Amino acid sequence: MKMIINKAPIPIAGLMLALAAAGNLVLSYGEVYRNIFGVLSAVIMFLLVVKMCTVPKSLAEGFENPVVAGVMPTFSMSLMILSTYMKPYFYTAAYCLWLLGLSLHAVLMLYFTKKYIFNFNIKKVFPSFFIVYVGIVCGSVTAPVFGMTNFGRFLFWFGFTSYLILLPLIIYRVVVIKGIPEPAVPTIAIFSAPASLCLAGYLNSFQQKNMAMVAFLSILSLVMYISVMLYIPKILKLKFYPSYSALTFPFVITAVAMKGTYAFLTKTGKTIPLFMYLTKFAELWAIGMVLYVLIRYAIFLLKPDDRMLLN
Repeated sequence: MKMIINKAPIPIAGLMLALAAAGNLVLSYGEVYRNIFGVLSAVIMFLLVVKMCTVPKSLAEGFENPVVAGVMPTFSMSLMILSTYMKPYFYTAAYCLWLLGLSLHAVLMLYFTKKYIFNFNIKKVFPSFFIVYVGIVCGSVTAPVFGMTNFGRFLFWFGFTSYLILLPLIIYRVVVIKGIPEPAVPTIAIFSAPASLCLAGYLNSFQQKNMAMVAFLSILSLVMYISVMLYIPKILKLKFYPSYSALTFPFVITAVAMKGTYAFLTKTGKTIPLFMYLTKFAELWAIGMVLYVLIRYAIFLLKPDDRMLLN
């Protein structure tokens, strides 16, 4: 167990987030499937909490790497989602966990801004920057569970505005500047997450929905999803890096957003048959990638001769 804890890298928090979100994705197929994913996510949370307490220097070292620092908020996002699992049984504890997730995300955002935005260097910009600023929309996805819809709307607008500001900058970094180090290449998959997360947040926190906004976010989400899918073969040819966790949540939240959009369109009588098949494919692909990365992580953590590839 000590070996596993020591080897568990901070980026595994991305897998923790994906497992928690995947549980909600498969809820329509049965509560048991949701609980399985939730338990797996909680196990990773336990590993990370123990590591943070026993090896605190790993956090300090992580903040020195802009890629790792950028994925740290996936931990706080995970807390927000896991709180929804607890809500039916321990409402007060669940609400406190949700607030803790939001507060922690805000603190990480402020620290990240001070370290990497105030001391800006384009070569230290990575797709993981989306997680820091747009990831707060995870609060708008989960806010209705705790009757915080109005606050959820505020979080949506903050994240959506951040996304519009960051998108051209990060595209410029990846497409024009280039030179992404190989261990960070899997983070390119993160491009698929922000628009979908905003779409899911909008669908959840806004009772009166603007069709133009739904259409805009849906189209943007699909464009980003397809663009990332075209790049996936190149990523999968790489050897395993802890940044492989970036291949999980972006696809899960895209499937969640597509599923929610399809339900919304069906409710308003604007069904698109092709969209149903795309949604099913997105679901299968998301779950497949989560399980694939989970297996790769298990092999990585259990092999005594493996070394940390990314702190």
